[in-house]
Order: sequence, then C-alpha cells, then structure tokens
Amino acid sequence: MNFSDNTVLSVKALNDFVKRIVESNSYLSSVNIRGEISNFTNHYKSGHLYFSLKDEEAQVRCVMFSSNVSKLTFTPKDGMKVNAHGRVSMFVRDGQFIFYVDKLDADGIGDLYLKFEEIKKKLSNEGLFDSSRKKSIPRYPRRIGVITSETGAAIQDIKNVISRRYPIAQIILYPSLVQGKGAEQDLCGGIEYFSRNGNTDTVIIGRGGGSIEDLWSFNSEKLARAIYACPVPVISAVGHETDFTICDFVSDLRAPTPSAAAELAVPDVNDIKRQLGNVVKKMSNTLTLRVSDSRLKIEKLSNNRALQSPLNLVEDKRLYLDRVNDKMCTNMHRVIDGKMRLLSDSENSLYNDIRYIYEKFRTEYIRLTAKLDALNPMSVISRGYSAVFDGGGSLVKSVNDVNIGEKLKLNVSDGVIVAEAIEIKEKDNV
Repeated sequence: MNFSDNTVLSVKALNDFVKRIVESNSYLSSVNIRGEISNFTNHYKSGHLYFSLKDEEAQVRCVMFSSNVSKLTFTPKDGMKVNAHGRVSMFVRDGQFIFYVDKLDADGIGDLYLKFEEIKKKLSNEGLFDSSRKKSIPRYPRRIGVITSETGAAIQDIKNVISRRYPIAQIILYPSLVQGKGAEQDLCGGIEYFSRNGNTDTVIIGRGGGSIEDLWSFNSEKLARAIYACPVPVISAVGHETDFTICDFVSDLRAPTPSAAAELAVPDVNDIKRQLGNVVKKMSNTLTLRVSDSRLKIEKLSNNRALQSPLNLVEDKRLYLDRVNDKMCTNMHRVIDGKMRLLSDSENSLYNDIRYIYEKFRTEYIRLTAKLDALNPMSVISRGYSAVFDGGGSLVKSVNDVNIGEKLKLNVSDGVIVAEAIEIKEKDNV
C-alpha cells in the first residue's frame, strides 16, 4: 500500500497496516524469547493464559490459547523465568503488538520470587505466621482503620460495602502509597499510627491486584513485623484471590479483595435485624406461653373448694381429726384391755392399788389447787375487787405508800386503770 502526503487514515486503518507488515515478516512468525512472567492471569472460562514477559529493560504482552495450554507440563506463575516460542502480531483495537505463545518451558524462578520465598521462610520460622497468635476480628466494630491509596478503587469498594452492610461504623483512612518508592514507609507508618492511637477496632490494609513488582511493598519484612506487633486486629486485602503476599500470611485475617475485607470486617445490619426479630419473637412466644400457663393455674386455684368456702374445708378437717381421735382411742382401749386380760391376779391387785393411790393424789391435787386459787389475788379481783400498785409496781397496802400526785395502777378483773392520787386520808380522818 502506498500513501501520499495528503492521505488521511483512520486509527484502525493504520493499525491494520502495521499488523500486515508485522505478520508478513517471516522472522517474527517464529520467535524464541526468554523472560520472567508477570501480571499472570488464568482465564478459567476460556482456558487462555494472559501474562507479560519481562527482563531488566522491557516487557511484552503475551497470550497463550487453551489449545496450547493443555500441552504444558507445569503451572506458570508470576516470577517464573521461562523460554517461550511463538509469533508476533498486532492487536488492532489497542494498537499494541502481542506475542502469541504456542510453547512454554520453565527456565528457573525470578529474583523477586526467590526473595519472596526467602522472606516467607524466615518469618515463618520465627513464628510470625502462627495461627495461635492471630487475633479475632470484632463482631461489631465502631471504627475501622483503612490503609490504602486515597485515590484508588480499593477505598471506594471498602466504603461502598461498609455503608451498605453496617453504616454505623466510622471509616478512618490513612492515605498511603501502595507501590513504588515510599510505599513501604507509608504502609508501615499507617500500621504504627493505628497501633499508637488505639482509636480503631479493626484495620484493613490493601490495594487492588497487580504484578509481583506492583505488590512488592506488601512483601516488606519491616511491614510484616509492624503488623505482627500491632495490638489491633489487621485484615489483609492485597490484590485478587490468586495474589499472595507476606502481608497476607502475617495478618490476623486474609481477604481475597478489598471488598471481601470490608465484608469480613463488619456484620450485615439486615442479618442483625433478622436475628433481633427472631429473639423478640421467641421471647414473645415464651412470655405468652408462660402467661397462659399461669392463667390456667390461677383459674384452677380460684375454682378450688378451699378458696371458695374455707369454712367447709375447716369442717372437713375437723371431722377428719375427730375420726382419727376416735380411732386412736378405740385402738388404745383395745390395747389396754388386751394387756389387762394378760395380767395375773397379783398384778391386777397391784394395778388396783396404783389406781387407788393415783385417785387419792388426784383428789388432793384438786383440793390444793382450789385452795391456791382461792388465795390468788386475781380471784379476789374477779369477784369485784381491785388491786392498787404504785408507780414502781409495788402493791399499795397503806396510805403511807402513796404521795400526792403519784400515778397509780388499779388492776381490775378485765384490765388496768391508771389514776392519780389527788388526796390522801388516813382511816381516823375518813
């Protein structure tokens, strides 16, 4: 195709032209290259693999279709060094050239991956990843600290999820770089800030997905030790589900994405409402059942004969006692009569003597009791007399025992009369 100086092409036409040039070059139709895998994505639905191959100075986008993926003898991952064979073409829509890989062989592990494994092994041996020291995430947090970029999608995802699930929680953002120079220092500063202030119940640290280079700040040994020492529970939300960093292993809980971290950090207010509703319903049913049972018991008691007619119950008990008394007397006499029949004549005579002596003492007891009763001042009082006592409780026997104005007590048969001595006259002066 020839172009004049005045020819105006569309962008697509230009990209189509470049694509034909690239694909017409026989050398570019069969190329072997060596590089380190980065930005690896396994498209599970189609089975295609998408990744980049890079070295110290450049990188190229690569695609490996499922028909060639099925021939692989290993599982590609970020950080692996590989030898790739394929062809170069142009992706017209994006204006980028693509390396279509049809064969891939492992050529070792990348430097960053080796360093990652070295840090991971070191910290694991020191116990920083032990599940026994991981803290529980509070069920109902009041304030949630977030360490991430203030302009990234992660903070927006976290805010959206928390505002929907648990809007009463307050989000405190510590803005931080999440990749590149200064990111490690910012991330550590965020952990130290929330550790020092103690103004949050849970901390979320994270960012969206990326290559191993993009996520490298989260593999920092310094950051891992800061998280380990943090008194506040930390949720790691770095990258996507297939991305793992040192931060994930040392944190108290790992979430595959920032949105998932927000869901793990707070409960769903709708679930809480349903739970409270179930509790209230259960309490209401229990109270209703108890009230119903109590009402039945009260009705049963109110119909009881003892409450409706207590006198009838007393009469019934009295009749019962009379029957028991009669039965006891009958049994007692029967026993005594039986014993008496067994006594010999001499024993019977002794019994009569004892009975005579008993009757004699009984008669004498009655006589003496009557005599004592006759001498009892209260008996005299009961016949119409009274006994006078002074204020000290002594019996007044003479006018000399009383002074004018003194309080006196007159004991009569049915009570006590309190009087005052107004005038005292001796017998001769009466």
